[in-house]
Amino acid sequence: MGPIYGIRLASNLLEALFGLFGMKILDSLGMKYTYPSGHFFVWVVPVAALLTALALATPAVAQSPVVVQSQVYATSAAGLAYVDASASDSDDPQAGALLTIHKRVDEVNVLFIATDKHGKFVRDLNQNDFSILDDHKPPQSIVNFRRETDLPLHLGLLIDVSGSVHSRFDFEQDAATSFLQKTVRAGFDKAFVVGFNKQSQMAQDFTDNVQLLSAGVHRLQDGGGTALYDAIYRACKEKFLKDRPDHPVRKAIVIVSDGEDNQSEVSRAQAIEMAQRAEVIIYAISTDDSGLILRGDKVLEQIAEATGGRAFFPFKMKDMTHSFAAIEDELRSQYVVSYKPADFDADGRYRSIEISAVKKDLQVRARKGYFAPQQ
Repeated sequence: MGPIYGIRLASNLLEALFGLFGMKILDSLGMKYTYPSGHFFVWVVPVAALLTALALATPAVAQSPVVVQSQVYATSAAGLAYVDASASDSDDPQAGALLTIHKRVDEVNVLFIATDKHGKFVRDLNQNDFSILDDHKPPQSIVNFRRETDLPLHLGLLIDVSGSVHSRFDFEQDAATSFLQKTVRAGFDKAFVVGFNKQSQMAQDFTDNVQLLSAGVHRLQDGGGTALYDAIYRACKEKFLKDRPDHPVRKAIVIVSDGEDNQSEVSRAQAIEMAQRAEVIIYAISTDDSGLILRGDKVLEQIAEATGGRAFFPFKMKDMTHSFAAIEDELRSQYVVSYKPADFDADGRYRSIEISAVKKDLQVRARKGYFAPQQ
């Protein structure tokens, strides 16, 4: 291989780079490729010189066309997208990435629901029916608005197995199992099951197999104290924060508990913050059947409200099945809006979100905010 091929190699790689800026590239086969535009932290001239030098200095490169492979992952709330561009050839499977380009994606995705004055879901609204404020300012632009009635669901079921729920534990297990059977669709959704008292126990990790999930629920044993905040914190950090699918999904946790916490190492505020960082909506079903509004009920309500979810307080244990059914219905009745915030800085601070309906008789429920990425 001579210098001419080396220059062509560098040229092909540079064409891929320029294509990432939104330019159309015409390859040797006459095919056109259009790549997404964006702001890239890369100096083109030094990279061009480097790639040309590498191409000229590498005689062992196989004489087959260069293939540029890209994968794009974007966080759903003002995060970073990583575009891994690697040049490889068909004869050398060991060829590694030559260049990694980092692209800032200042885009926020928010799932929310709208209800009428009777609490019924309203599923036929459009973008103009809502007002959005990010950090108390209208967004710079709305990227996308759609009704998400069939978005894949990643669900965590957190069941209180402390001694305080002993008398109703069997019923809770049956209700939770029925909920999973109706909600999780094989090959599309996935869920995990955690039982918690003073510690969290993973009864079944993420799966779309309802039989495994049901078996996990029924393996739980009740007894001990209650560390609710720890359970929320760990589920969000260890499961959802690390759950980075390459397609849009809904992340939700359903808590079955009386809301009383007497064992946690983290605070309620820390648990809520971790849920917000992981972009998880939390629903809570109270197991308190006293008929009174107790301290634990207020805790569940606060956690759910801060994350865009809802707390349910069934008066009788048999009403728990209705609470699960309401959550299932809500998960299939959501809207999603994607927007670019105004005056956005990757400073790591908390930014509030306010979504309201133009029609005064409609109510909107969404998460209260998010944490900007920090560079």
